Amino acid sequence: MQINDPRIDAGNAFDWDRTSADYAQYRDVYPPVFYQKITDRGLCVAGQTVLDLGTGTGVLPRNLYRYGATWTGTDLSVPQIEQAKRLSHAAGMNIAYAAVAAEHLTYPERSFDVITACQCFWYFDHETVAPVLWRLLKEDGRLLLLYLAWLPDEDAIAGKSEALVLRFNPVWTGAHESRHPIDVPKPVLRYFEIADREEYDLRIPFTRESWHGRMKACRGTGASLSPAALAQWEAAHKAMLAAEAPDRFEVLHYAALTVLKKRETPRAVEGDDKPWF
Repeated sequence: MQINDPRIDAGNAFDWDRTSADYAQYRDVYPPVFYQKITDRGLCVAGQTVLDLGTGTGVLPRNLYRYGATWTGTDLSVPQIEQAKRLSHAAGMNIAYAAVAAEHLTYPERSFDVITACQCFWYFDHETVAPVLWRLLKEDGRLLLLYLAWLPDEDAIAGKSEALVLRFNPVWTGAHESRHPIDVPKPVLRYFEIADREEYDLRIPFTRESWHGRMKACRGTGASLSPAALAQWEAAHKAMLAAEAPDRFEVLHYAALTVLKKRETPRAVEGDDKPWF
């Protein structure tokens, strides 16, 4: 499904369907501590029902499945959901998946204890999605936002890889990351309040192949470049890695999480530029 969003990549189209195979193979990179930070907070564990928004190939539900929660994953992309179903079935996991936009979810009111959104929350229409998520969460429910990004100014390989993406896709807005808390838009704060947040560094191991695959399964490359441009980027990136990277290496990332608690009733927040009702 082709997406044009003026907030992202100067409105240039991108399509996650095109990256599904590479995404399934190379985007499952979160280390154990990433998941431990979640379960240590009593989230996504046995006795809870969890909805994962923008689930992609089901990375979050599959890696947290062993903690005993009942999972549902949703995503706009049908091919991504097909990959999620394939991988979950192969692992013997009973996870429900549906290809549907977060703004159009129709599960019964108060269906979930936790709703997660990993690497995807900025894509949503927050004015529309916030009341939907508020309705779907139980009274003491939590909305968990998760993020992971490499640090191009501090990691040489990440910086050189990112520079190559920008050579072929200069309007890509996924570049130039630095450490910061996850931004929570004001429409979301009408329905939820921040209960907890944390940012921390990670060194994630890669091979040349797995890092190349990770970079290819990216909005700025595989999801948006033309076939000819993607082939040129691939050749340039592989040549750079052959010259600059050892067979195995680590890439410096930072991770962030924000836990939001459901408000009893929606309310206006400071700086609102439109009424919430």
